[in-house]
Amino acid sequence: MNNNGMKVGKILFAFVLLLAKLASFGQLKCGAERTEAYFPLLKHKEIAVVANPASMIGKVHLVDSLYRAGIKISVIFSPEHGFRKFLEAGQSIVNTVDSVTKIPIISLYGKKNKPVKTDFSDIDLVVFDLQDAGVRFYTYLSTLTYIMEACAENNVPVLLLDRPNPNGFYIDGPVLEEQFSSFVGLHQVPVVYGMTIGEYAQMINGEGWLKNGVICDLQVIALQNYTHHSLYQLPVNPSPNLRSMNAIYLYPSLCFFEGTKISVGRGTGFPFEVFGHPGMIAFSFAFVPESIKGAVQNPIYNGQTCLGVNLRNFYADHPEWLGSINLSWLIMAFKAMGSKPDFFNDYFDKLAGNSTLRNQILQHLPESEIKQSWQPGLEKFKEIRRKYLIYEE
Repeated sequence: MNNNGMKVGKILFAFVLLLAKLASFGQLKCGAERTEAYFPLLKHKEIAVVANPASMIGKVHLVDSLYRAGIKISVIFSPEHGFRKFLEAGQSIVNTVDSVTKIPIISLYGKKNKPVKTDFSDIDLVVFDLQDAGVRFYTYLSTLTYIMEACAENNVPVLLLDRPNPNGFYIDGPVLEEQFSSFVGLHQVPVVYGMTIGEYAQMINGEGWLKNGVICDLQVIALQNYTHHSLYQLPVNPSPNLRSMNAIYLYPSLCFFEGTKISVGRGTGFPFEVFGHPGMIAFSFAFVPESIKGAVQNPIYNGQTCLGVNLRNFYADHPEWLGSINLSWLIMAFKAMGSKPDFFNDYFDKLAGNSTLRNQILQHLPESEIKQSWQPGLEKFKEIRRKYLIYEE
């Protein structure tokens, strides 16, 4: 691309982000912001809340808003990354007490991922409010599933406050095969599924994905003025290593590297916006991962110079790629590392949702052929998805 083309691309991408910012602060309204629609439903009830640092109503945390309104919160359930302050990915969370409200906090990312019967003592309703990233391996979908399952088993309704999906404007990637189900992918959906978390919750119920076929008593407080064409700039980062909209858009493509030898920049100021390895000597861009409190304690290649690719301006330079998984980077890195099977680790197949993608790359299949192999699964999923949409496509 010449300099004029790059300038046009950057202007176009800046305009896209401006529209997203206007959507996030203008007429689009999140479920949590629609207090008139759900505060009356919480009166005279003892509730539990599933929330994290991004569960905000403007500049006020959801729990603080409920607490100040006199709504009785008996317990807070904390997912991966914690409740008030973000913790690094994979860090075990312990039961504790909220420092502000003194409400007990039960961890759902430590010794257990699913509430047990005793956690629901005297609970009339669970309020769920987590900001999703719109990608299958983002663990809040698993937390949602286990909350719905536990609530169904204990006859406790769920009130879900819907939020926009920042990657909700397209569908792409391989559909997970059942035998590869794990906490980073429970259901037979593609990597990018194009649904809000409220729509996804309806699909969990409707497709019978809860254990033993139980059905959760679910109510979704819908977004206002949202469609699946809406671009939404998140006012709060959804987790400590997704720090920009560029990273959120790159996440569906770059997270595959977490199942390889390659660093995605954890331990830098730009995680999920770069990738590299100390042995990728053909590349000139360099970064050095380091421990960062609250983000990553001991990143891969800690203190070592990694050489690789800088994608911090990728969508500014190539706005036409917005809305598609890019496998060329994975294939490029595989070749740069000598095209050896040990490029991959056991985690890769869980992220991919199958063993096929790894084998296709080992066989040096072109990106176009790999992506074509996803199409039958994607078409089948789209038919399922359509039944549960709340918002216009």
